[in-house]
Parts: sequence; structure tokens; C-alpha cells
Amino acid sequence: MNRVTMSGNDGLWARIRAALTRGADVPEPAYGQSAIARNPNKKPRLAQRIDEELRRGWSHCAERNVSLCVLALEIDRYAEYFAAYGREAVEECVESIEETVQAQLSRGTDICLRSGQTGFVLVLPDMPALMARELASRIAAALRRQGIPNRESHAGQVTLSTGIAVVNPQGKLDREVLKAAAQAVKKAQRRGLARLEVIDLRGREDRRRQAA
Repeated sequence: MNRVTMSGNDGLWARIRAALTRGADVPEPAYGQSAIARNPNKKPRLAQRIDEELRRGWSHCAERNVSLCVLALEIDRYAEYFAAYGREAVEECVESIEETVQAQLSRGTDICLRSGQTGFVLVLPDMPALMARELASRIAAALRRQGIPNRESHAGQVTLSTGIAVVNPQGKLDREVLKAAAQAVKKAQRRGLARLEVIDLRGREDRRRQAA
């Protein structure tokens, strides 16, 4: 943050410096300064939107004592696809995948959000892990039917890998569930194409409460 500096004890500049100092003490949101605060007409940044939906889903599940699933979906071999087809084709591909994913979400509480350049995050309140697995399978099957070509993949088409994290929310928001989903999808991709990995955090939460 730039500071106004000027020699002397002029009262005006002293007040300006004091105001700037007070402004520096205001905490920023979890993912940095809000885009909305800078420009009310600008859409929230992706990370902020994910955080908002995660917080909403967490509160919903904590109030009802039900589980929350977070799915991380990542395009397999994205770098190779980008190099072979270019930015415009990649954006069309991502938009098509987003439409495919959205078509599989039947509940109003299920949210699909873009996550970076290569994937999506699904926040799924009140969804058991088994149902989340079934949803991931439906998304994969729908994408296979769509058959988006990818000559850089031995599958011959674009595929998604999926990481699922499931938790029983209690108390204040714990973003570990989002981190766990991201870890799970990376682990799935290390195993191959269109793979699925699940991290169940419910046992860990139970052990924490027993220890407390």
C-alpha cells in the first residue's frame, strides 16, 4: 500500500496518514480483497464465489446434521490439449463440459463453479458419499457420449478425473474439505485418465471431537 509522506507536522497530512493507517488494519477476505468492493458491477472472483457457496453449503449441513460432499473435476492432460488445439478451442471445450455437468445436477442446492483454467468445483450439501460417486459416474458417462476429440490422449477424447471429499459439518467453516477434494483429484490423475478418488473426513472429525 502506498503511503503519503511529507516533512513537517502539517495537520492535514497528519490526518491523511492516520486515515491510511486505519485502512491498513481492515482484514481482507480469505482469497484477497473483494472484487465487488472495488467495483460493485463486477462479478466475484472465482475463488470468492467458491468460498461463498462452500460457506452456504456448510451452514446448511451443520444445521441439519447431514453430510457435505465437495467434488473437484479436472480435465485430464490439459496442457497437451491446450498446446494441440489452442485457447479458443479450449474455452469452447470447457464451456461444453460445464453444460454437461450442469445437466446432471437435479437439485437446486447443487452448485457447479469454474475452478481455475482446468476444472470445476461442485458443492453438494446433504449428499451421501455413495450418491456423489453415482453423480461422478453420470458426469463421466455424459462426457463420453459427447465425445469431445483429444488426439493428445490415448482415450481419443477429453476426459475428467474426479476427487470427492465428504465431511459432516459442525461449527464454523473448515476449508479442509475443499483442500481434500483438490488433493483427491490430483491423486486420481496420477493413476490415469477419468479416475475417481474419495477422501472421507468424517472419521477424522469424530476423532477430533473424542479427543476434545
